[in-house]
Amino acid sequence: MLVVLKANASESDVKAVCQKIESLGLRAHAIPGAQRTAIGITGNRGEVEPGAIEAFECVQEVIRVSKPYKLVSRELKEENTVVRFPDSDAAIGGKEVAVIAGPCGVETREQAFAAAERVAKAGARFFRGGAFKPRTSPYAFQGLGELGLQILAEVRENFGLLIVTEAVDHETLALVDQYADVIQIGARNMQNFSLLKRAGKASKPVLLKRGMSATLEEFLMAAEYIMSEGNYNVILCERGVRTFADHTRNTLDLSVVPAVQRLSHLPIIVDPSHGTGKRNKVTPLSRAAVAVGADGLIIEVHCDPDRALSDGNQSLYPDQFDSLMVEVRQIAHVLGRSVADPVTNPGARRPAGAAAD
Repeated sequence: MLVVLKANASESDVKAVCQKIESLGLRAHAIPGAQRTAIGITGNRGEVEPGAIEAFECVQEVIRVSKPYKLVSRELKEENTVVRFPDSDAAIGGKEVAVIAGPCGVETREQAFAAAERVAKAGARFFRGGAFKPRTSPYAFQGLGELGLQILAEVRENFGLLIVTEAVDHETLALVDQYADVIQIGARNMQNFSLLKRAGKASKPVLLKRGMSATLEEFLMAAEYIMSEGNYNVILCERGVRTFADHTRNTLDLSVVPAVQRLSHLPIIVDPSHGTGKRNKVTPLSRAAVAVGADGLIIEVHCDPDRALSDGNQSLYPDQFDSLMVEVRQIAHVLGRSVADPVTNPGARRPAGAAAD
């Protein structure tokens, strides 16, 4: 159920309605919008009698939400959600197409710094790099753990890049929440509902990757798990699904971008690196993702991908990433959007966010 307040509703009005909802044993989720505040109601096991809520003078209408996902839905919030970050003008979901770039995994400080310098110069505002790596083989490189997070914090301090990195369980999520700017939930954990609920209690935005065989509704319901716990800063990510195709690692489903944008207010970005698994396909699919309306890209870049400890085959060389940025910048301009300009001296950027204690 959705409670729509009048445009002139005050903060005390919102608080009073939320208190009434919670007195009925339900949970209230106030989502401010440009023109109105909407309050989503969750926790009901059956029909909610709207009379007691409609009695408030500040309430414009009470709507029964038809979708199984409520907080994610455009029925709750008509305008697009823009995820913003303290002490930075970077955002995900606005007019600027966000670019997240860096190696699959943090291997050494020198490797991370070399990649960070190049992607920052090219115009990326976010740095990706795994400190915890869920791998198919137990013998493959699993990441540096907290040391990797400490290196990522140094990257932020030195290059002003916002940090995006994956949490794989409750313990690592607590550490990632401490060090990073965005908590990534990987495809393998899209339906790890316990982890999603824990991410919903975190203080940082969450980047949720689509599961390997997840339907659109399952994808949105996974985001609903996070939002139902009170974290409304969720970024969706299409990273390819498993099909019969053998010419590519996964099948990148770009049709999901406009489908999500029709049903949900959340931003959606695209991962052409995991979506294809092939270096020569990353740039063409990046161009296509921007053209179809994606709010951002997450791209693997490594200064020596032939020696990378994970996913070297899909990692771009820095020069290739430079060219990609030029091309997607041109496509974004045609659509009335932008991609951040190259930076001559990324070390001069103000650090985005505080380093971990």
